[in-house]
Amino acid sequence: MHRILVSGYYGFGNIGDESILTSIIENLKSIGSNIEITVLSANPSFTESRHGVKAVDRKNFFEIYMSIKNCDLFISGGGGLLQDVTSEKSIRYYLGLIYIASRLNKKVMVYGQGIGPITKNTNRRLTRTILNGVDAITVRDEQSVADLKNMGINKPPIYMTSDPVVTLKPPGNSQGIEVLESLGVQKERPVVGFSVREWKGAEAFNGIIAKTADNLIDELGFQVVFIPFHYGEDNKCIMKIKSIMQNSAYSVDGRHSAGQVLDIIGQVDLVVGVRLHSLIFSAIQGVPLVGISYDPKIDGFLSRLNMKAVGNVEDVELSDLLVEIQRVWADREKVRMQMFARVKEMQEQAKINDKLVMELLNI
Repeated sequence: MHRILVSGYYGFGNIGDESILTSIIENLKSIGSNIEITVLSANPSFTESRHGVKAVDRKNFFEIYMSIKNCDLFISGGGGLLQDVTSEKSIRYYLGLIYIASRLNKKVMVYGQGIGPITKNTNRRLTRTILNGVDAITVRDEQSVADLKNMGINKPPIYMTSDPVVTLKPPGNSQGIEVLESLGVQKERPVVGFSVREWKGAEAFNGIIAKTADNLIDELGFQVVFIPFHYGEDNKCIMKIKSIMQNSAYSVDGRHSAGQVLDIIGQVDLVVGVRLHSLIFSAIQGVPLVGISYDPKIDGFLSRLNMKAVGNVEDVELSDLLVEIQRVWADREKVRMQMFARVKEMQEQAKINDKLVMELLNI
């Protein structure tokens, strides 16, 4: 039996991170049946029931230490774990786990991550010291490769693969349709899905989104559906936007699995997204999208689709956003085919992760 321990931002109710975990677990299980997976989670019971794996409390040091000691491979998995913009404690936590695993002579893999921004010199030096002791690193964009090299990380092999979520398979059922119909969405009219997030000083941005949604309803006859990717946090932002709209809009409520949200995205006709994984879900499903950036990871993914963000949450112009939406909608079939081609390339690159796991476990 090969024991794998996976660390990441899991158990917090963020659909993006839960979809990363779903993808990693599916990919690991596809390697062979003799693999036992344990996940460090903020909500172990939720992770166990949702993902069908063992889970331990990510804050219980004794359980963490014993799980690392008993594993054969430690995976620091997916997302933007190694950055110090949102919290300096975060990067120290994830680097600390990697360091413990290395000191216990475990195989260590950094799996499909987006690196940075790492702004403080002390954190960059710490990252260099610790990551130069791991066995393999895979990242999801070129900027991450460049940043690792700029920090002097040169001992483990570095591969550019893809965000693990590009391998997620649509459920192929009617869950998305059922959710939209339960809201009152009509099949006969086009639907635009908005994915937004809370942002400090976001009043102006919220106003732009509200005006954009109203315009799409009035001028193009769209139905507007807001789709939260971080339950609770995104819902607050959605309520603020809906309160200043002139027209009525729908919003998806309740906690949904990654597969359910992927299916919901697959049932809309256009997506305007701030959350990274709303854009990835759209690309997987071939739904034309317009991306608004708040982080280099957005720009990195869009560049892999041969697309650009229409602007940043801090400075996007209403006129630019409306023009880009109209352009994408007019060229939607061309955009759809372009995305499918790019996603297929990324899915092939993601297979490198499976190959490296097999090598590290001598399978």
